[in-house]
Amino acid sequence: MRTASDGVHALYDLANSQQLQILCLGAVTTEALAAVVPLGIGGFDRLEAVRRLLAALHGRVVPPETRLTRQQRARARRMLQAWDGARDGATQQEIAQVIFQIGDLDRDEWQASSARHAVMGLLRGARSMIAGGYRKLLRHRHRR
Repeated sequence: MRTASDGVHALYDLANSQQLQILCLGAVTTEALAAVVPLGIGGFDRLEAVRRLLAALHGRVVPPETRLTRQQRARARRMLQAWDGARDGATQQEIAQVIFQIGDLDRDEWQASSARHAVMGLLRGARSMIAGGYRKLLRHRHRR
């Protein structure tokens, strides 16, 4: 918990190592709780978070997080691994060897390798995330 000028910020533990960040605008009490949900497009995400919090508070099964698919989480993890490797001075081929578990390739094999193009795509995606694209990870895709 952290007290700030706008209220008390806290992390609430849900099931399966999930946490929700909550902001208590008044005194912290368990007797009279209310959720404030903005009516903008982000309100859909907030409503889902409220649903998950309600389930946890009342001892029900907490619905799984649905903003990212398993594939999206795996790609984000690989992007960060690739970025960390590049930042630490690893070559793209060394990054591919770790992430995709490929062996040593000679120059011509590496130039034609799909792993080479995959690493370039991961690094491009990581740069985009670092430049602010990470915010998109936490939003649902909304149909208009």
